[in-house]
Amino acid sequence: MDGGADQGPTAGEWQPKNELADQAASEGARSLFSWSPGERGVRPVFGASDGNAANFLWDGAQVRIVEFEDSTEVAEMIEHVSWWAHEEREYELRFELDSAEARRLRECRRLFALMWVFLLKDEGPGNPPGTLTRAAKRALDRLG
Repeated sequence: MDGGADQGPTAGEWQPKNELADQAASEGARSLFSWSPGERGVRPVFGASDGNAANFLWDGAQVRIVEFEDSTEVAEMIEHVSWWAHEEREYELRFELDSAEARRLRECRRLFALMWVFLLKDEGPGNPPGTLTRAAKRALDRLG
């Protein structure tokens, strides 16, 4: 990302979509421009690389992950479009996180929420109408 003299950081090749998505891209670029990696000493978190809801089995008492491509942050699973595209929902996280870990999770959720704005910028037929706008709202909420 580069910064223009008057404009601040830009979002690369972003083409205007709608007011909310454009704002999310701009705020996300500003956040990324000033971001630095998390703190040392934060314990690693294991998660599936593909947060698609179809990769998780819930038996009423326990969730089982049925696909492992790589390890990544829990944030990717929480922000994956499949969890919220058809119905807005927020899941209670049942992890015992210290303050550094909670801060890192918030940072990662910002990144993944912003990633979905860019991935959905050319809304296709696979997602319900308005998915880009909803992704932009989620990203702006995470960017706070």
